[in-house]
This record gives sequence, structure tokens and C-alpha cells, in this order.
Amino acid sequence: MGKDNFKIAIIGSGNLGTSIALGLIKSKFIEPKNIILTKRNIGSLSKIKDVGFEITADNLKATESATFIILAVKPFQIEQILKDIKPKLSHKHCLISVVSSYSLQAIQEQIQLKIPIYRAMPNLAIAIQESMTCLCGINTNLKLTSKVQNLFKNLGICILIDEQLMNAATVIGSCGIAFAMRYLRATIQGGIDIGFNADIVKTIAAQTFKGAAELILKTGAHPESEIDRTTTPKGCTIAGLNTMEYDGFSPSLIKGIKASYDKLNSPDFIK
Repeated sequence: MGKDNFKIAIIGSGNLGTSIALGLIKSKFIEPKNIILTKRNIGSLSKIKDVGFEITADNLKATESATFIILAVKPFQIEQILKDIKPKLSHKHCLISVVSSYSLQAIQEQIQLKIPIYRAMPNLAIAIQESMTCLCGINTNLKLTSKVQNLFKNLGICILIDEQLMNAATVIGSCGIAFAMRYLRATIQGGIDIGFNADIVKTIAAQTFKGAAELILKTGAHPESEIDRTTTPKGCTIAGLNTMEYDGFSPSLIKGIKASYDKLNSPDFIK
């Protein structure tokens, strides 16, 4: 796919859409000239206009010119966008939706055309090629799925999942970036309280968080086993952990994850 003559159109180039575009060119997967970014207000893309992307407010033109169409709009916008681009969709196209909580079947019903359709759920770390992306699709084949998965593997880790788990993946993988940032912010605040300046403690906290994640990814260990290796009897680590648990750290996090999941599954989420 990387060496084929093809174009990617990203419909709705907000934070996630532009992050995908920037990640793709940083990975050298595709040249900037072969990525079309669309947005109603193209002036808001002025910061990246010199990168070499094709930028337009014309979704129909972008659809006609591209082979892969990435839908990166807000949930309440997707139905209108699908109606708008439907006249230019054909069997040459592959649709990839990164829209939360909008099913493959719903997309199929809107376009009334049996073409390959994927749902992908990356996160903002895609801009630095460190995304966690979950992928599923309909009307697909193994070769095409491998190509689409390869696209996202250039931007981090990409795994195939059942569509019924996509909302759960959205919470853990996409909302999870914000959850992790909130943990880091609290750690930085705590570090300042015990004597560090903000810049130093930010570096310490971020690298420590990164190291903890890499331990799990590279060793396959369970987090609890790594906690056991860090804690010692009557030590400072277990004192901190127990205080956090007494104040509801784990239950609060689990409750937050469930609240995000319930919101995604609410009937009015895409309205």
C-alpha cells in the first residue's frame, strides 16, 4: 500500500484528523501531496499549510480524488457528511471511520453502496506514531484489511477486534489518553508539593509513566506483579498505594471508565 499510487482524503481535519495526517508523513508512509485535508474553515489549518497537504473545503472534490476516505468528523456530523459525499462514492473507495459510536451497518445504510468500510479508533498519540488503534470492518478481504492495518501500524500499535467491543476500545484507548494525562497532572502537582519545580517533575513523571507502560508491553507482565516487585514491607511505596486506595483511586477510575462507556452507548450521543 505504501508504494501504490493512491490518495487519502481526511474529511474533517480537526485535532484527530490532522494528527493522523501528520503521523502518516512522519512515518514516511505517504507523501504530503497525496493527503487531502478537508475542513469547513480551512483557515484553521494555516499552521500546517506549508507541510504540503492538499487543503480544501470541498468534501465532494476530496472524495472524488482519493481512494481511501477517512471520516474524522464529530458524531453528530457524520450522517450529513455521508449524504454529502455519497454522489461521488464508488467501488474504488474504501471508507475508514474514526467517528465514535457510529456502527458499520449505519454507515452502510447511509451510503447504500457495498464497498469496504472500516471503523478505527486511534488516539491523539497518532501524531507521534504512538497510537493504540483498534480496527474492524465489513465488505472487506484479508488483503485490504492487511493494508488498512498496516496504515495504522505505521502510527503505533493496531489490533483487530469485534465491532461489539469498539465502544469499549474507545474508552480505554482514546478517552484513556485524557485519563492518563489527568494522572500525570496530579503527579506533577504532588511533585511540586514535595519540592520539585514543574519542568523537572513533569519529565520524571512522564518518563516513569512511559517506563511502566513499556514494562507491560515488552514483558507481558500483569501490572500487579510489577507492583509487587516495587513494594517492600513497611515501605514508602505501599504506604502511598494504600492511601490512594483508601481514598478511592481504583474505584474512582473504574467508575469514570464506566461513565464514559455509558455515554458512548446512550441513544442521544450522535445527535
